[in-house]
Amino acid sequence: MCGRYLATTSPDEIRRIFATENDTPNWQPTWNMAPTQDGPVVRRHPATGARQLDLLRWGLLPHWARGDPKKIRQPINARAETVAALPTFRDAFARRRCIVPIDGFYEWQAGPDGKQPYAIARADGRIMALAGLWEGWRGPDQQTIRSYTVVTTTAADALGHLHERMPVILEEADWAAWLGEAPGDPAALLRPSAAPLRIWPVSSQVNNVRNNGPELIEPLAPEHVEVVDVPADRMAS
Repeated sequence: MCGRYLATTSPDEIRRIFATENDTPNWQPTWNMAPTQDGPVVRRHPATGARQLDLLRWGLLPHWARGDPKKIRQPINARAETVAALPTFRDAFARRRCIVPIDGFYEWQAGPDGKQPYAIARADGRIMALAGLWEGWRGPDQQTIRSYTVVTTTAADALGHLHERMPVILEEADWAAWLGEAPGDPAALLRPSAAPLRIWPVSSQVNNVRNNGPELIEPLAPEHVEVVDVPADRMAS
């Protein structure tokens, strides 16, 4: 599951990291990215094949959908186990894969006093490149909506106490294959990340989408910050 995340790396830095070629869009950093909001996405241009960085809406609207978009289900996540088969995702999985660059994501753990939010980031401080799918939808009035979803997989053992799912985190060596720039089986990339992760409890302020600032990722207590090493031989199957 990935229902909230933070995207605070600057547009220029994302452009440098992913070598995108189009004009860099402007957006403000967010510590509380929520569904229906516009987020940065790296994808291949349909005509030129060049990498570009664009702002798309979080929540996939299939290109073949008909009717009022407000009445159409727009999933924010796609399960790796069924992404190649379900009509909502299979065309995008085959032709329109993308990377969603984020700096961390949130999960919630049920407790006696309610659900406790946790922030999760790479221990090495690098950007997280999530496997995503994108779509372009055009209505009868020529309204165009470009949207995306995040692919999730079974959580690694060390994250299972928070949630049974986690987003697919791609390593740099796999970016080209996922985007379709190089040969490779994209389905084989849909696995839990082996990168060491930092997990720490944060304030329940993140529960409200109107709250958005760096204070959301401040640890509740510094001693609670932990580095969770998730080696390949401990992956959940």
